[in-house]
Amino acid sequence: MGNDGWTLAYDAFEPSREGLREALCTLGNGFFCTRGAAPESEADDVHYPGTYLAGGYNRLKTEVAGRVVENEDLVNMPNWLLLKFRPEDGDWLNLMSVEILSYRQELDMKAGVLIRTVRFRDGRSRETTVMLRRFVHMAAMHLAALEMTIMPENWSGRIRIHSALDGTVVNAGVERYRRLNGAHLAPVGSGPANDDGIYLLVETNQSRIRVAEAARTRVYFGDEQADVARNIRQEPGYIAQDCLVEAVKGRPVRIEKIVSIHTSRDFAISEPVTDAVEGIRQAAPFDALLAGHMKQWSHLWDRCDIQVWGDERAQMILRLHVFHLLQTASRNSIDLDTGVPARGWHGEAYRGHIFWDELFIFPYLNMRIPVLTRSLLLYRYRRLDRARTAAWEAGFRGAMFPWQSGSNGREETQELHLNPESGRWLPDNTHLQRHVNAAIAYNLWQYYQATGDEEFMATYGVEMMLEIARLFSSIATYNEELGRHEILGVMGPDEYHDRYPGSDRPGVDNNAYTNVMAVWVMRTAMKALDVIQAGRRSDLLDTIGLDHSEIDRWRDIVRTMRVVFHDDGIISQFEGYDRLAEFDFEGYRRKYGNIRRLDRILEAEGDSVSRYKVSKQADVLMLYYLFSAEELRELFERMGYDFHPLSIPKNIEYYLQRCSNGSTLGNVVHSWVLARSDRPGAWELFNRALESDISDIQDGTTHEGIHTGAMAGTVDIVQRCFTGMEFRDDVLCFNPRLPGNRTRLGMKIKYRGNWFDLMLDGESMTIASRTSQIRTAKIGHDGRVYELPPGERLTFAVRNKGAG
Repeated sequence: MGNDGWTLAYDAFEPSREGLREALCTLGNGFFCTRGAAPESEADDVHYPGTYLAGGYNRLKTEVAGRVVENEDLVNMPNWLLLKFRPEDGDWLNLMSVEILSYRQELDMKAGVLIRTVRFRDGRSRETTVMLRRFVHMAAMHLAALEMTIMPENWSGRIRIHSALDGTVVNAGVERYRRLNGAHLAPVGSGPANDDGIYLLVETNQSRIRVAEAARTRVYFGDEQADVARNIRQEPGYIAQDCLVEAVKGRPVRIEKIVSIHTSRDFAISEPVTDAVEGIRQAAPFDALLAGHMKQWSHLWDRCDIQVWGDERAQMILRLHVFHLLQTASRNSIDLDTGVPARGWHGEAYRGHIFWDELFIFPYLNMRIPVLTRSLLLYRYRRLDRARTAAWEAGFRGAMFPWQSGSNGREETQELHLNPESGRWLPDNTHLQRHVNAAIAYNLWQYYQATGDEEFMATYGVEMMLEIARLFSSIATYNEELGRHEILGVMGPDEYHDRYPGSDRPGVDNNAYTNVMAVWVMRTAMKALDVIQAGRRSDLLDTIGLDHSEIDRWRDIVRTMRVVFHDDGIISQFEGYDRLAEFDFEGYRRKYGNIRRLDRILEAEGDSVSRYKVSKQADVLMLYYLFSAEELRELFERMGYDFHPLSIPKNIEYYLQRCSNGSTLGNVVHSWVLARSDRPGAWELFNRALESDISDIQDGTTHEGIHTGAMAGTVDIVQRCFTGMEFRDDVLCFNPRLPGNRTRLGMKIKYRGNWFDLMLDGESMTIASRTSQIRTAKIGHDGRVYELPPGERLTFAVRNKGAG
């Protein structure tokens, strides 16, 4: 793989790894993403071309296990990539049926370009080199471009070129979903466009989104455009141009395919086909478009890059993670009314839904492109009324956001899920993860802390926080015997324990993470009221009908919320956790090897993971991920519990021993919580987290879509964990601790409108304010607060106490 820190490279064609590479080499711009499939390929056991629009959802019904279920999916849109060739008397290029003489594929992250060069020999001993370049334009959000250069090395003759738009595609990228209805597109129309183009119009068959693609295909000999005859081929949902070109030994044939994509939901358009066709008519040639695209990426990298000296692979993977984050959510995403899906717009896993992963994603965006975070938070605000309705229908007050969200904010968690190990369809209770609401509140407050955006909070943010606090107040019940408030019948982040062993009632009681986060939400919602001016505060309280008696109830819950402990200071993941059986991790590792998905393994054996002290991912440990020891002590003391920082390593060790790491987020959280006490261990887990997608360590799932939360989480470890960055009122505080002296970090961050340059090594940390800034910042370190005027810098010594 590339060693310049900017290139992900492959030097061999490996059919079994193509799906993974297609996900990792996806190109996008926040409006749409296209997987890194070869343009000559179609969906089969090796390849899966896919193009996905941000927010491009559709619902279909399927009969499953005797009942009709409805699922909302991110739709695989028409394949615009199709571009292939063959000698007039030969076969269409297929790397599976030729002798590959050399192969190189590169994802140039600095430029945002995917390049593939293949030299091959066909069955008639013709040797040919084909070079491909393509990009999805980061500045001109509706455009993409593909260039194919064909070099006949030892032959001459006519070649046939086939350039198509294929709307007959279906959703089939996730094997376990293939029993469900995946035919989302209905053909509407197609035809020629201008003199050298074609267009295709389709419509999603439930959500009625019209999607138009127009493609302009031109052939060049050197810089001179060839005048070629074109034959248009059409069938419902498919249109292609075929042309014949005279190829001469040693003379390259260059083909440019420029594509424009518009939808019926776009702003400032007349009609999708009209604007898509206009787009290819006005588009510049490939190289000119590429120059504009590269310029936009240069601007992005200038503010978004994180530099790591001393570890080339870590540097390259961090850039890969940043690259995919910026392709999933960019300036083009603003006003699209989308969130950030757990698997990006890179595939069909999790159906493109939005979960709680923004908890791991927004901290990076807050410190570089906060206007983008603002827009993504509005995705939740626009669904606030739907969340209020969900709470009311469940018998609660406030707003209850869904665990899985898609188009309109209804709960998209499936009623049944398939265990591929047993082939059985099982009830899905993950909708009981009420903690997703706490994640939304946390994201709102972190955004405010990073930006000081009082207008946003007054207009949108505080209202959401109050309604979420109201929800947690509503679901909390008072236990007269214990004198404590409880939250019953929920799921924590762990996800393995969706009920008690042998119980028919879904959910567990007093999940520690949920209860503590509920207290944090209510306390912070009361604090948020002080952010807004008195007049707006009065209007908001009146509008939502929140009175002082309800807020007094919040204060009472904060003082009396129940947290269960066992074994002398271990926070119980939930009530009754201590009564579960210990699990034979070593025995099952010997038997199965990979035991990350113990829930599936045990269910296939007729057992249940709910019987054991085992977690899929961090649950209690999430508290140490989100909060400092000081913050946790304050929270627990408010609830009437003693909290000693020395209990933290004890709890970390206890739960690390009982985690199967069934989620890519696990290594992120575990690395973070170990960073202060076990730096070598934290560095090892950090590197393991880096490998999650690039090495596909999660049971071969990355080909279905990247893991945006884990990618962002690794970047945030460098940004906030290693620097010890946190917000304390209006002070930006640092407590840096690198995991080893061999590493040096550099980055730019934006805090409350000011840009800063940050450099950190094993000896010192320097933070410099730009001369162009207009205000003095408050910087905290080692218990002291310093003022940092524009154009000045501060340098602090790094204390390297602890293991490693």
